[in-house]
Amino acid sequence: MEFKKKLLALVAVSSLSVSMAACSGTNKPEAETPAANNNAQSPVAAGETGALTPEAGAKLVIWESKDERVFTDEIAKLFTEKYNIPVQIDEIAPTDQVTRLTNDGPAGVGADVVVFPHDHLGRAASAQLILPNDSFAEETKKNNTDNAIQAVTFNNTLYGFPRAAETYALYYNKELVKEAPKSFEDVVAFSKTFTNKDKNQFGIMWETGNTYFNYPFIASTGGYLFGKNGTDKTDIGLNNEGALTGMKVYASLREILPVKSGDINPDIKRGLFTAGDVAMDINGPWELAGYKKALGDKLGIAPIPTIGGKPAVSFSGVKAWYVNSFSKYPNAAKLFSQFASGKEAQLLLHKKVGAIPTNKEAQEDPQIKNDPIISGFVAQFKNSQPMPSIPEMDSVWNPLDSALTEVWNNGKDPKEALDTAATRLKELINSGKKQ
Repeated sequence: MEFKKKLLALVAVSSLSVSMAACSGTNKPEAETPAANNNAQSPVAAGETGALTPEAGAKLVIWESKDERVFTDEIAKLFTEKYNIPVQIDEIAPTDQVTRLTNDGPAGVGADVVVFPHDHLGRAASAQLILPNDSFAEETKKNNTDNAIQAVTFNNTLYGFPRAAETYALYYNKELVKEAPKSFEDVVAFSKTFTNKDKNQFGIMWETGNTYFNYPFIASTGGYLFGKNGTDKTDIGLNNEGALTGMKVYASLREILPVKSGDINPDIKRGLFTAGDVAMDINGPWELAGYKKALGDKLGIAPIPTIGGKPAVSFSGVKAWYVNSFSKYPNAAKLFSQFASGKEAQLLLHKKVGAIPTNKEAQEDPQIKNDPIISGFVAQFKNSQPMPSIPEMDSVWNPLDSALTEVWNNGKDPKEALDTAATRLKELINSGKKQ
């Protein structure tokens, strides 16, 4: 197809960068009621994608981050060529978009298509700010990984069009670590030969007091937060036997990283790793550009080592397109969302901003498979769990961060610490408080 030829040509000449977010404004014609209540055209089969027929005179506004706009400018141009629908792109940070849409949507000045991390989905869907991904639901489910679909689904309704994944993995210095460790037993064995606290030199380092990075020590051996798929606030499994098994592994690692959790932060860790004083770091793709610049070909990325003999289960996030429920052009908006989230689009996004694809065929494409850096993140993403998007997730951080700190810094019994965290979490949920 002509579209694929053009898009693959763009992929071939694009270069890698790393994305961040920025924010500005937008303006749209007035729309007083959600699109679901308007007389929008019905879905009509059209060609190989089963696409919708766009509304007559449709024109779209897309919200996008500043640094990922380099991708959206290209994909919007191709979309306009294919469908003859003008696209305007306004820069709004993805983490700000749901808040912005809360007011701008009903006022008729919100974007037709927005993009945000999946942990904002519950708020957007509960407020009826976005439309379900209905016309392309089966295609979306077939083409993307199960955990990506789980991430963009709320209350059993698919809303998002996944376009990129995010999780953390094991960075390692190939000059110091000849082969990425497969298990934390391997990590301990290496660290005993490398760690020297007096020289501020450590085999591995991660943010030991941060729940986000320590979720593998809960989930890998059978713990969990909120029941099936992170949706049941009454089913808390962070202090079950599985979680306790993983937390015992966590506590044992203080031997090879004898540093208080408060003395490990991103800046300290970054400086030590890039200087060669830390051999391994558990971190996310946001550090990739700096680490690659500092280490070059010495930089390696691999899945997090196994915990208690089980593959490490990390938290993951999924960034996706969503259609504003107040859009005047919902069919055109859905067409764009599908067009800009398929295999070729995700490969272009990877080339432009270093994104991790959620599309299964894109993950197996040579562009990804032959990239040892991104393929390391892809491998970890396949064994990740989407961070729960229910509002009760806001209550998790304080109790569990405190439990981790007590175990790591003060040697508190892991069972006692987890029991306290679970009790405190239930109290916060029942009271409606976040911390």
